Amino acid sequence: MAQRIKLASYNIHKGVGTDRKRDPARILKVLAEVDADIVCLQEADLRFGTRASVLPRFLIESHTDYVPVPLDVQHDSMGWHGNAILVRSGITVESHDIIHIPCLEPRGVVTATVDIGGVSLSVFGMHLDLSGLWRVRQARAIAALGDAARAERPTVLMGDINEWRANAGCFREFGRHFTVLDPGPSFHSQRPIGRLDRIMHCDRLRVEACGVHRSALAATASDHLPVWAEFAVG
Repeated sequence: MAQRIKLASYNIHKGVGTDRKRDPARILKVLAEVDADIVCLQEADLRFGTRASVLPRFLIESHTDYVPVPLDVQHDSMGWHGNAILVRSGITVESHDIIHIPCLEPRGVVTATVDIGGVSLSVFGMHLDLSGLWRVRQARAIAALGDAARAERPTVLMGDINEWRANAGCFREFGRHFTVLDPGPSFHSQRPIGRLDRIMHCDRLRVEACGVHRSALAATASDHLPVWAEFAVG
């Protein structure tokens, strides 16, 4: 029987909602609504100062059944340049890494290999540049790393791609090795028109459904809505 896996990507805007209030608990409530097995977060750390995590570990552990992938960047941070990965309790993290990519702004990629119900899966989380030229360079580098991973196991890439155009060069780079899903418009959360948040998968996974999570809470918690996809593997 095929294993079913639900993944999600969510730019949490450093926990600041459209009401301009920073409310980490509200973000966690949205994640509970989405109910994914694995979540890639963007803007999960403060950008300046100590770059502390927006979602304190004690809050995650007391309010959810998620565990942050230990990226070991610095003591107070959960992510790498704001990128973080949460996995449901019981999922085994086999390995993890942070990846430097070509960038104009501070950008990076996080990756983890996990075992979920006996299925080994590679996950890459990202937040790409605002510059189209740099997005293409970043996509090329990430797609090459993802291609190497998919030779070993099913692989998913996801994050805030920051691309408004459906036929943009960065999607062509990803599309060489991966199917680029279009869950729907996820930005701005109050009136979504931008399809900025994407999930991409290799041919070792079969997509069952994908979409944008819409709720009254999600429309207020961040300027992005979460996107999700369900896969069958095996």
